[in-house]
Amino acid sequence: MELQFEGDDLKSVLNRLRRAQGQISGVIKMIEEGRDCEDVVTQLAAASRALDRAGFAIIATGLQQCLTDTEKGRADGETTEQMKARLEKLFLSLA
Repeated sequence: MELQFEGDDLKSVLNRLRRAQGQISGVIKMIEEGRDCEDVVTQLAAASRALDRAGFAIIATGLQQCLTDTEKGRADGETTEQMKARLEKLFLSLA
């Protein structure tokens, strides 16, 4: 299953990933500076949430595309059950 991001979907995922990238850079700097543990963990949790949201957005886009492909008829011979199992595995990898 190849994902194709366009317009707002692409922007949203990239923004979330850039936000996480900035937060992770912030965590590294905080650790290097010897900042308070609570502040570091709070920032790290924010980065983790940003990554999770990006992952869920990617999965949602994939799900939408798979549903569209199912309606049109799959070209690669994958059954609906196989596709469902793959998407479920992807979703659970973020849980």
